[in-house]
Amino acid sequence: MVDIHCHILPGFDDGADNFEEALRMARIAAGGGTKAIIVTPHSNIPDSYQNYLDKLYVDAFKRLKALIKERNIPLKIYPGHEIFATDDLIEPIKRKRLLTLCNSDYPLVEFGFRERSESVYRKLQLLVAEGLTPIVAHPERYAFVSENGSAPMTLKKMGCLLQVNKGSLKKSFGSTAYAVSQALIINEVADFVASDAHSPYMRTPYLADVHEIISELHSKQYADLLLSTNPEKVLKNEKIK
Repeated sequence: MVDIHCHILPGFDDGADNFEEALRMARIAAGGGTKAIIVTPHSNIPDSYQNYLDKLYVDAFKRLKALIKERNIPLKIYPGHEIFATDDLIEPIKRKRLLTLCNSDYPLVEFGFRERSESVYRKLQLLVAEGLTPIVAHPERYAFVSENGSAPMTLKKMGCLLQVNKGSLKKSFGSTAYAVSQALIINEVADFVASDAHSPYMRTPYLADVHEIISELHSKQYADLLLSTNPEKVLKNEKIK
């Protein structure tokens, strides 16, 4: 499996605190059948985590990659950001201060949990107009999605893809996120499931359990699509239907 959303890069946000925690997360991921992770620290959040690409990011990424190899953990890592969508995010993406997933045409974007749908759609349209395919992180956690059953298909028709969180399918984010995430799976609206892992203790990057959940809720083929096939296409920057 390939995890396209994981806060494993240490010291940048509310994810791994240090390299030892990051290595524990790497072992957990590999032990659950994950062969690759795209690191996605929070970025571009006003008055919070900025985390634009700089020497600190590059050095931390290189060090974590080297340590994973040194400890013989069978896992590869790739660069990325979880980008908080603002009205001025196009320029930093073009200048590569904000990273798409593995330098592909797929930016992973998040929004305020209570943000209005009009604001969300406007910002996503900016990305689509640039020829990018936004991957909306954890749509099941946004109020505008849970309050409007047509919102997921509106996002898809705009040209976006949807990434459900493992934790939502395990009831970690409450009953509403659980119900919406189940509906996205049952109705085949989701395009990815990812860990959105933040530590080796809670919200871990272990994906074997959620593969089983999706297999029982829908089918093994769909679990493979969400956790393997589509994420692999992101790594290769291939078109996802």
